[in-house]
Amino acid sequence: MQEKIKEISSRIHELRELSEISVEEIAKYLNIPVETYQQYDTGETDIPASILFEIAQFLKVDMTLLLTGEEPRMHIFTVTRKDKGPTVERRKAYQYQNLGPNFIHKKAETFLVEVEAGSTDAENSMNSHPGQEFDFVLEGTLKVRIHDNEIVLEEGDSIYFDSSYGHAMEALGDKPAKFLAMII
Repeated sequence: MQEKIKEISSRIHELRELSEISVEEIAKYLNIPVETYQQYDTGETDIPASILFEIAQFLKVDMTLLLTGEEPRMHIFTVTRKDKGPTVERRKAYQYQNLGPNFIHKKAETFLVEVEAGSTDAENSMNSHPGQEFDFVLEGTLKVRIHDNEIVLEEGDSIYFDSSYGHAMEALGDKPAKFLAMII
């Protein structure tokens, strides 16, 4: 996984430099400390999926380019076979699989997300990004924290929310939680 992090960071670094965007400019846009961004830029630290999404928007590229190094080409439809979408780990407890990587000019990013059972990461890792998010629970039980609210979702439940508010997910019980996430 560390090699994949380095590859993604290298692509971002190169795009940033080609666009003549400073580390300070992008850190300010992301509303994070320059030191944190520098760790992303050098591949020292894994980049959360929400930050990748924001970086792609800032650099005016598709997130697929950051994840795979290839531009999406499909404009009528695209098929992603089971377990074949590009993946990115978001911290230790989260794994994202991109479900529509090859469709050009997407209006939303779709992911299959798995959150490890028993992860306590959610307490300290509130996350926010521009736009809205829709999550549909496929397996397990998911506790969602948004702003000052805690909502428990079971298999078949869904939530739609303003993702500019801090939010985090946690799998409850002894099984991982899987959900379909759509970032709009």
